[in-house]
Amino acid sequence: MYSDEIDDKEKGRYEWRAFLFIVVLLFPILSVMFVSGYGFFIWALQVFFLGPPGHG
Repeated sequence: MYSDEIDDKEKGRYEWRAFLFIVVLLFPILSVMFVSGYGFFIWALQVFFLGPPGHG
């Protein structure tokens, strides 16, 4: 019984660490990478295929 309580406490601690890692580090990094990748994609389209905005 006692070892199960310790395991549950450690499990909860690891879950909180994983949650904080995801919220504080992973999601911001992934969102910056996604927005940067999208911006680069649009820039590359304009440079190589579509021309500048408003270029008809």
